[in-house]
Amino acid sequence: MAGNDTAPGRTAHAVVIGGGIGGLTAAAALHRDGWRVTVLERAGSLDPVGSAISLAPNALRALDVIGLGDAFRALAAWPDGDAPAGPGAAGSQGGLRAPSGRWLSRAGTAAAAERFGGPLVLLHRATLIERLASRLPGGTVRLAAPATLADRGGPGRPARVTTPDGELEADLVVAADGIRSAARGALFPGHPGPVYSGFTTWRIVVPVPGLTPATLASHETWGRGRIWGTHPLKDGRTYAYAAAVTPEGEHAPDDERAELVRRFGDWHDPVPAVLAATRPEDVLRHDVHHLAQPLPAHHRGRTALLGDAAHAMPPTLGQGGNQAIEDAIVLALSLPRPRPGTGTAVVEGLAAYSAARQPRTTAITRKAVRAARLNMMSHPAGTAVRDAAITALSHVGPALFLRALDGIADWRPPRRTYASGEARTARTP
Repeated sequence: MAGNDTAPGRTAHAVVIGGGIGGLTAAAALHRDGWRVTVLERAGSLDPVGSAISLAPNALRALDVIGLGDAFRALAAWPDGDAPAGPGAAGSQGGLRAPSGRWLSRAGTAAAAERFGGPLVLLHRATLIERLASRLPGGTVRLAAPATLADRGGPGRPARVTTPDGELEADLVVAADGIRSAARGALFPGHPGPVYSGFTTWRIVVPVPGLTPATLASHETWGRGRIWGTHPLKDGRTYAYAAAVTPEGEHAPDDERAELVRRFGDWHDPVPAVLAATRPEDVLRHDVHHLAQPLPAHHRGRTALLGDAAHAMPPTLGQGGNQAIEDAIVLALSLPRPRPGTGTAVVEGLAAYSAARQPRTTAITRKAVRAARLNMMSHPAGTAVRDAAITALSHVGPALFLRALDGIADWRPPRRTYASGEARTARTP
């Protein structure tokens, strides 16, 4: 690199710290735009620590930019918005329930698709990671490669990242290193970092005899300081998650499956069936943290933060991974296509990225925190009023979870540079 700019004849280099959903999406988008990309992943494999993820229409439209949206839409349990009819079929009507099984609010997948312009797709995180990684050339991802941001870079100098194998210079660094982001601490040393959200979560993906997309109505159930969700995956397995208000750092005295049985074993069907099909080793438990204080920006110099590193949020809106995908695509669309003379333009592009993403992700994080206060409410009188209000509202308008996603799931990328559209244009005489 010479002076402010990328040297003629050299491809601009982007280093991505973190090989999770946001990091791999950014890498795929930047590679598509002509960047030379290096992904540094601390873990020894890309196998995600997690279970399933729901891709909302906003994330699917973002993935359209790199030509992957339709591939994931095809993984919807019912891509056409309706489950098949027939004796015993659950249909596409899911919604919100009480622990007794009483429906508080009903909503079909077709209603969500109509409201937001596309389906909500539930899939295993491993599938998402695998397909994102498949968009990258061999050798792009370096495993067992912890990285430290040594210099954030600026208009007149490259960024620098240190690894066990030496130092890398980069025209751009994308820090997608998670909620405990070391890069965030380096860029904003005065920021207090994540805080405990007040509850812990459990997640399970297992085959459950008798439960299929045709027989299982997706639902979330709200109790007093506890919630449970059960959803079918297209491959026939069941994804279940639970959350409860607990002290930070608490763990079961025996195993987490036994803890789930104690807390949820007497809830409505199919909760007992899911627990019966679950082994202790199938259960993942994690305390929930979020960034209560927004960052002043999502970049400094030539270094951008995205995903949990920039705006960790509670999972109550199902938007953590979706917002990381949005970040990655907006970042790529904000930057110049690499060419000689892009040094200053990279810094300017990152400023545009921050301006686009910081207000939106701050608002969504705050909304997720408010949602957590509502669904994790534990006072008996308060929960009774909450449930009655949800039931009443469901009779006069869209279901609560649909309203919660207004202004979120209907988002579209800032400009239409969809890979599929470019391919059609290239084939047209």
